[in-house]
Amino acid sequence: MDFKTLKLMIFHGSLARRVLLRALMVTTALSIVPLLQVISGLDLESGYASSFIFPGTFAFSKAWGSFKMVQYGGNRNLTTSVVKELMGKNMLNYSAKALCVGEGSMSAVMALKDLGFFDVHGVYRHPFFSLKHKKFIYELDYEDKSYDFVLSRDLDKVSVPALLVLEIERVLKPGGIGAILIGPTGSDPTSLIRSATPVSSLLKASIVVYVDHLNELTLVVFEKKLENVTYFEQYRLPADCPAMTNNKAIMNHIEPLMEVKPMEFEENIAYLPEFVNVSSKQRLVYIDIGASEHMNSNVSSWFFPSYPLDHKAFDVYFVDHNISVMLSYIKRPGINFVYYPGLAENRATSSSTNRDSDPFLEDEGFDFQLWFKDTVQYADYVVLKMNAGDVELQLLSDLFESGIICFIDELFLHCSDRTESGQAVKGGDCMSLFKSLRRAGVYVHQWWGV
Repeated sequence: MDFKTLKLMIFHGSLARRVLLRALMVTTALSIVPLLQVISGLDLESGYASSFIFPGTFAFSKAWGSFKMVQYGGNRNLTTSVVKELMGKNMLNYSAKALCVGEGSMSAVMALKDLGFFDVHGVYRHPFFSLKHKKFIYELDYEDKSYDFVLSRDLDKVSVPALLVLEIERVLKPGGIGAILIGPTGSDPTSLIRSATPVSSLLKASIVVYVDHLNELTLVVFEKKLENVTYFEQYRLPADCPAMTNNKAIMNHIEPLMEVKPMEFEENIAYLPEFVNVSSKQRLVYIDIGASEHMNSNVSSWFFPSYPLDHKAFDVYFVDHNISVMLSYIKRPGINFVYYPGLAENRATSSSTNRDSDPFLEDEGFDFQLWFKDTVQYADYVVLKMNAGDVELQLLSDLFESGIICFIDELFLHCSDRTESGQAVKGGDCMSLFKSLRRAGVYVHQWWGV
């Protein structure tokens, strides 16, 4: 064997060894990165994986990074779509404390922050088992009832889906929203039911409230049930509810509730204008539902005796079904009469009603709720006074259901423990009714009458 042949063999052997060595290093890099994920819970999309670059693996790292960037952008867009969907349904607002769980959590966190959420956390762990914690990792390391919103798309990627669903439910606050993306799924309606069933069957303290297709996936949304809620707290009001937001800071100034009528009770009422500046407000509206009790009074005695604002500053509306009331006030300046025949149902169920002296006309299609909505939502300040009768309490429930209660700044409510029909008031008794309204954020007073 001549020297030239020997040199060629050595060269090829060295080249082969180098190629083999580099292939071994690439293989090692491919295997060690997932291992590090398992041990430490590292999320490659967060950028930390760039520290783990081995000689000869630059091309792989660059290609892997490009792939992750595409996936990163897709996760952000998906998160944005979920949030917009939930906000459109009044299920979510920017003040929610949010948690993103599982694959894509880092990009989801960044997307939420870009959208305006300020209290956002993310957790990513390998979807099977953690050597570090030596337990199933979807036992989330967070306290019970600590988040308003939890988002995950890992249900179809974990070995034990029940653990993930129950852990999301555990960390949600009562009334909180959980959103899980499942897919890909078909576009027919039955696929929505098939996708939601595995989630709904696992929930213990929540109910599925919304299911829909989203970017070839299925979005399953559930709400954790409220604990020991009062009647009006069960309603989910819009995130930008003006009256509740404005009154929240001053609810502690309102007068305490009383079991029996106190002497000169009106002097103890903490009227709202005593704590908020109303002088800059242009259109003030006062609505009195069931005004027949005032039909024999003069034009000023129907208003609150010691209210900080003069009644002349308000656009005044008396709502009643009684024609006698309408005729009594029709020529009085500053008062608008609204004929609402639906209130006749209160009197019709009362044994003490004398229909001859309390005439009413048939309903000719007047939409009272539409009138009420149009009247209050364009006002700057609204005061509402009403009795806790059957019709009025149903109206009050409808105001919560529609979100129109958000435009009622101050409420005066006259209540007896039994309505005209003899039924108990919503919530069981008057005290429970007032407490429920106040806990829901309504600035409501007990009105004992003049």
